[in-house]
Amino acid sequence: MRKLESDPKILRRPVHGVLLLDKPLGWSSNDALQKCKWLLRAEKAGHTGTLDPLATGVLPLCFGAATKFSQLQLEADKTYQATLRLGVKTSTGDAEGDVIEERPVPRFTPECLATVARQFTGPIRQVPPMHSALKKDGKALYEYARAGEVVDREARDVVVRELELRAAGSGPDLVLLARVSKGTYIRTLGEDIGEALGCGAHLASLRRIATGEFGISQCVCLEAFETMDEEQRLACVKPVDCLLTGHVRVPLDADNAGRFLSGLRRRGDWPDTDRVAVYGPSSGGESSVLLGTAHVEGGELIPGRLLSPPEISQILETKL
Repeated sequence: MRKLESDPKILRRPVHGVLLLDKPLGWSSNDALQKCKWLLRAEKAGHTGTLDPLATGVLPLCFGAATKFSQLQLEADKTYQATLRLGVKTSTGDAEGDVIEERPVPRFTPECLATVARQFTGPIRQVPPMHSALKKDGKALYEYARAGEVVDREARDVVVRELELRAAGSGPDLVLLARVSKGTYIRTLGEDIGEALGCGAHLASLRRIATGEFGISQCVCLEAFETMDEEQRLACVKPVDCLLTGHVRVPLDADNAGRFLSGLRRRGDWPDTDRVAVYGPSSGGESSVLLGTAHVEGGELIPGRLLSPPEISQILETKL
């Protein structure tokens, strides 16, 4: 566990929004979250799903009111770039494990790689790796693995939406590019591809280059974030509603906004839809302040996750 700064005198403050972090190698997602929370002096924070310490890349960190909508990113597709080391299988499926088998690696043509990629594109079933945080009988699988135990795991349905395999120079490596659904294990995908190629494989490196609408080019690295002053750090925090891309925007006047925040349904000529972002009036009178999410059914706007009045006031203050 990485030792983080602790200061009982630090003055916490409300911070609302999303920080897109390029997680560094060797850091757990929680360590990176706690570090950024400390740097921002934020009161409340959470991440949108873990990224292995041996992986780098896009890690959206949610602060304050944004934590209410983090589940949307948990459900989002993820895109990864990995280096697949052929001819060597490890106990963990990645570079951290012990070598358990070595095989010769034949030369593969681009056509052969494309054929194997097609085999693993679309709906597939995966057996979760033993070195994962999934639980069985209340105990994480990696705990069994560390004790030298192998337990039965049920295969799960996942979707590989896009997959590309190409040679990485002259050595026994492949570049793997994949856009996948929630719950897909890239190390398992890499191991299965290695078996399909007849030589075995493990992940030598892994980088998440996108999650949902967020790409690596939008991220800030931790080293740069540390060198910034407080104003620059806060400028890196994106608005809460960046998590609601694709939601239908519904504006409400002050009277209806108050009732909506009380949990009351509102009626209007809105079409039925599952994803709505509801806005109320700011001090300028425009409907520009996020109130929460909802869905519309039969002309009724039905509240979902709502911001609290203090959260809305704090967000308005940061806009002044």
